Amino acid sequence: MPSTLPDGEPAPDDGALPESVAEGAQRRDFGVYLHVPFCTVRCGYCDFNTYTEADQPGMSLDEFPSSASAELELASRVIDRAGLPPRLMSTVFFGGGTPTLLSPEQIGQLLEKLSGTWGLAPDAEVTVEANPDTLSASVIERLAQVGVTRLSLGVQSFVPHVLRTLDRTHNPESVAPAVRAAREAGVHVSMDLIYATPRESMADWRTSLEQAIDLDPDHFSAYSLIVEPGTALARRVRRGELEPVDEDRQAEFYELADDLLTAAGYHWYEVSNWSRSPAGQSRHNLSYWTGQDWWGVGPGAHSHIGGVRWWNVKHPAAWAARLRDGSSPAQSREILDSSARRLEQIMLGLRLAEGIDRSLVGGSTAVADEARQRGWVEPDAWEDGRLVLTRAGRLLADGLALRLAGD
Repeated sequence: MPSTLPDGEPAPDDGALPESVAEGAQRRDFGVYLHVPFCTVRCGYCDFNTYTEADQPGMSLDEFPSSASAELELASRVIDRAGLPPRLMSTVFFGGGTPTLLSPEQIGQLLEKLSGTWGLAPDAEVTVEANPDTLSASVIERLAQVGVTRLSLGVQSFVPHVLRTLDRTHNPESVAPAVRAAREAGVHVSMDLIYATPRESMADWRTSLEQAIDLDPDHFSAYSLIVEPGTALARRVRRGELEPVDEDRQAEFYELADDLLTAAGYHWYEVSNWSRSPAGQSRHNLSYWTGQDWWGVGPGAHSHIGGVRWWNVKHPAAWAARLRDGSSPAQSREILDSSARRLEQIMLGLRLAEGIDRSLVGGSTAVADEARQRGWVEPDAWEDGRLVLTRAGRLLADGLALRLAGD
């Protein structure tokens, strides 16, 4: 969750949603994202809305669950008043920050609150992000007991000097025990990796991939490092201490990941995500990419219901204060018109393995024709009426989507 919030119109103090959000709601999934904004150390590359004790966030970690519960109560009232039909939650995602700084019992209490508010679907996916150094076999077992079904491990790299550049605190040797403990507890495992870190060689990246694959997780996410303005990493780059990796080299890192993961039996289903089977895919993230409904709880958290998108105030103290006053913590919102919805469908749908319907881009256009000629789209899918990216096209997904949307 980036720390910079977008612009938008002021959100209502009571959080009220327009009646239009109820249209078609029964056909959309509903999930909840909880943003736990606390970390013990702030990583140098991180631009997320997170806080350490030194940042003086104005509220303690132990105060977070009660404020989150207050926002869930407000959410329930807002959803009822908007005339939305009752829906069980299909996914819950604890992100951050470092959610596992909360105890398993605190996470369990929040899950009980969620279940009592809307109810969990019998096959609900409940994900908790975790740094390997915050986990033990006992913690993982207790997380499973309170209802967590999936761990998303922030591994990033198995190479010590790469982890140092990223200011990551965990020891690579802590990853394997966490994966084993999750397996024993019946919890699915996803692993996050970052590539194209300054001074990372292709051999370093191969080492990380091979060690990660050897642990046989259910799912991988692999992201190219972005040097975000205002971060400690950006300051090091500006001083000339580190040199960012150029786009051509980033593409080589991506291609190696795709080669090794595919050879190991993983299949890409989103540009940066691979799983062994459809069952291993991140259903919560798929809800973002396919325009489903979710309520985001926490400082700076984003929500989307029925074409209305809003985002909470960033600072934990301000977020908690609004809830204590009985007000919505939403700072701003936008109501997506048909043009904005089409842009999102193209931008997000094009990143998925099933691609988008050709009708979204008008069938055959100048940009689409160029993409076909350059080998960026799958010819068989095109003949079947869909626009699906080849690997070469995946490397250009965002820019290509913008051009298609404006063509």
